[in-house]
Parts: sequence; C-alpha cells; structure tokens
Amino acid sequence: MKALLCKAFGPAETLVLEDLPSPEPKGNEVLIEVHAAGVNFPDSLIIEGKYQFKPPFPFAPGGEVAGVVKAVGAKVGHLKAGDRVMALTGWGGFAEEVAVPAYNVLPVPESMDLTGAAAFGMTYGTSMHALKQRASLQPGETLLVLGASGGVGLAAVEIGKAMGARVIAAASSAEKLEVARNAGADALINYNEQSLKDEVKKLTNSQGADVIYDPVGGALFEEAFRSIAWNGRFLVVGFAAGGGIPALPANLPLLKGASLVGVFWGAFAQRQAQDNADNFRQLFAWHAEGRLKPLVSQTFPLTRGGEAINILAKRKAVGKLVIQVR
Repeated sequence: MKALLCKAFGPAETLVLEDLPSPEPKGNEVLIEVHAAGVNFPDSLIIEGKYQFKPPFPFAPGGEVAGVVKAVGAKVGHLKAGDRVMALTGWGGFAEEVAVPAYNVLPVPESMDLTGAAAFGMTYGTSMHALKQRASLQPGETLLVLGASGGVGLAAVEIGKAMGARVIAAASSAEKLEVARNAGADALINYNEQSLKDEVKKLTNSQGADVIYDPVGGALFEEAFRSIAWNGRFLVVGFAAGGGIPALPANLPLLKGASLVGVFWGAFAQRQAQDNADNFRQLFAWHAEGRLKPLVSQTFPLTRGGEAINILAKRKAVGKLVIQVR
C-alpha cells in the first residue's frame, strides 16, 4: 500500500509517498481501506513533534478516515468486511489502508457519503462534546463562536443552532463570515475590523455571551473572555492561532462568576464511550434531517497531502479539507 510518510520531524514539505506492507489487524482492530481522510490541525503539529503524541518513525499523519472495512480481528463482532465506516486513527490516515481499534470505528449512515464522513467525525464530535457535556448549552442562550469558518467552528455554529441557541459567529474576514452566515449564524463579527468585546456587548444588550467556543487562542483569548456573561462558560478547544498558549488573569473568572472549561474530545471518546456514541446518534439524526451539512471546500490527492496540511496550518482553509485516497 502507499502512505504519505513523516520520516523525521519537520515541515509538511518533507513528507514522502512510499510503499509499505499492508497492516495486519490485531484481535481488537479493524483494517480499513481508506477512501478519504480528513485534514485537521493536529496533523500540522504531529509532523513537527509538537503534538502530545509522538509516534515512532516512519508514520503517516491523518487522524480521521472514512472507507470500507477490509478485515476485522478475531475479537471484533459488530463490524464485518464490506461495511462503510468512519474512524479516528490518531495518525496513519494518509495511507491506502490503516488498522484501527474497533472502539474508534463507527458505521457511516446511509445519508452520508465517504468524503463527507471523513470531514465529520473530529469536528462534529469535538463541537458536540464541547457544547453538550462541557458547556451544557441551553435553548435561548447566546453562543459566541471564534474561528467560525473553520471545520470545528462551522460545526459549532450548526450544532448550536440545532440545540436552540442564538449564535454569534466571529471570524477574520467578510468572506469567512459569509460561510458562517450560510451555516445559520444569527449575527456576525469581523474581529479584524471591529472590537470583539464591544460588538458582543452590542449584540447582547451588554449581557455578554453565555457560552464562548474558542478553537483559536492567541491575542483574542482574553478579549473574548471579557465579553462573557455572568455564569458564562468559556470553552478552550484549541490554539490554531499559534504563537504560544495564552494566559488569563485569574480575577476575570471570579468577577464574572464564569468558568474556563477545557475540551479534550479524544480523551472523552475513550473514557465515556457510551456518551460519545449517544452524541453521534444525535449528530447522525440531525445530518439525516439536513440540519448539519459538512462543508468540504477542497479535496487533494494523497500526493498533495502536505500541501493540504500547510493550507490548514496557515489558517487559509474554509470548512474542511479532505484527502481523496481512492
């Protein structure tokens, strides 16, 4: 099989396409013929040795895939060869085949094609966990989404609307905000041209946002927190802005009676597998109803996987980028 390999930590340009033996599934694993692989921010970190996991060399990036089951291990009873599935791989997805623990594999519903499935699991799984388990978002509350045109941001906009919230989308350009508007956002803030804090106050009659979803970090982190409502919940989802991890004066949560809440969906999916499965049942139902529409803005062949990682790392992507492996 062919795989796009990282053979030493470095930029995406150093990835190389090579032939490897096909993996053999262990007892609790599923061997998947990869049709499509989603591109996510951790892919840019893992190849440079900046992610919390450092696989042994050589390895392929790619944390989520969709495809068809080729074989299953002896201990796997709920999946079989020929099933259409989506899976979290951690790494290894930028390859023609990958072996994945069965607990990280979900059947793809009939309403979803494999390209869409490769763009669904990580972004919608993260945003659903963030808004449901971590924020307890309630109907009628105001949700502020930063980076609202990216993969997880758009998912948060759509899920927030499905949960009955009023959604304010914030992004860095008018073009990106139009994407968020099309996803259902009720109000828009261009934080390159407007004061984020002042605009949130205007849009909420000075009350602030009940829940703030932040996958960006960076310079807007503290300003966004200063726009939070009393008893608000600030979701720390990621740090796509780069430039280090932001800090927060400890008096700000005190003054607002607000919570700073970490979101680590990968750990949640393993530690609370039943809750994660329940989340996906709801997500798949909303998708079948047409309420969730993953936006795949660009697709790339496996040979150009490094280019896709670079586009995402430089925050030039809208929606999701997907590698078409087959």
